[in-house]
Amino acid sequence: MKATLFTLACLSCAMTNGFTQTIYRVSETAGEFLIKAPDARASGMGFAGTATSADANSAFWNVGKLTDAPGSFGASATYSPWLPYIINNAWQGYAAGYKKLGNGQVLGASVQYFSDPAIISAPTLSPGGDVAFSGSYAKQLGNHFSAGVTLKYVSSDIGNAVVSGAVLKPARAVAGDVGFYYKSHSSDVDGRENIVWTVGTTLANIGPKMNYGAGYEYFLPTMLRLGGGFSYTANGQHKLNVTAEAGKLLVPTPAPGRNVNQQPYLEGILKSFSDAPGGFKEEMQEIVLAMGAEYWYKNLFALRGGYYAENKEKGNRKFFTAGAGARFLKHYSLDFAYLIPTDSGSAMKNMYKVSASVDF
Repeated sequence: MKATLFTLACLSCAMTNGFTQTIYRVSETAGEFLIKAPDARASGMGFAGTATSADANSAFWNVGKLTDAPGSFGASATYSPWLPYIINNAWQGYAAGYKKLGNGQVLGASVQYFSDPAIISAPTLSPGGDVAFSGSYAKQLGNHFSAGVTLKYVSSDIGNAVVSGAVLKPARAVAGDVGFYYKSHSSDVDGRENIVWTVGTTLANIGPKMNYGAGYEYFLPTMLRLGGGFSYTANGQHKLNVTAEAGKLLVPTPAPGRNVNQQPYLEGILKSFSDAPGGFKEEMQEIVLAMGAEYWYKNLFALRGGYYAENKEKGNRKFFTAGAGARFLKHYSLDFAYLIPTDSGSAMKNMYKVSASVDF
């Protein structure tokens, strides 16, 4: 939300100085931190995690994966600066954990935080921050299929912004996720080669709009993601994981002459598949693609790479990712990811993530 206010201020200055500006129909949401990739492993694979193998961060990507987590207990913590190339002291933090209960049941919990410092160009803003607390439950429903649900409490503080004389207040909401995960594997007779196929889908951040007061309310970033992948293991030493997924925000597309945020949130979600002024072509432009690969040697060292693509009419974020991971003392892991924008002048330069994990 604060970034939206900053953008509007920049556009106002541009128009005041006589510049022309092409305005694309990019959907505005509150609590955008809820869809920012939180962990270094998925970030190193192009921000793809809906159908990858499970870990402590699975509830963010697809809560249905939690039943496939490697241990009976696991936890992870991640730190990442946000747009350090243009903003000082903005950062994202994420911590998550899970505990298996037996009978194919798993409980999970997480906290997500986004620190949003004051923007110098907008003196009415003071430092704010967004936070979400989540609880998850997943269950194995068959030999190959599992599903799960997440309930989360979301708080967004935009730092006492003053708009038209009114002071905007922090917004609160309760939202939920639902996820499904399918896994099938095959191996040769002596077990030296193994192939695992996975498919996952999730609908995240289903909930009412965030209301900041004074008539300013915005949809949560409800996101639909569908992904697939495979894992190939040879000689018990080499493993290659490949994945790809597509995602779409289920929020109204901005349109000239109308305030799309006035729609009821369920109506906005349902109509988001067909409300783009540009018709089917524009609906397809709202789909983002993410793909990545991961190589493990003896389950001790990992190298990762990926690519993320957003249509140029809908934000035009395009970047490669690179990452690495190491597992030591059987139970502990460290992961690192770095983002490489395709545009050398991108504000997303110098972004990275560091994660530490444990599972028993």
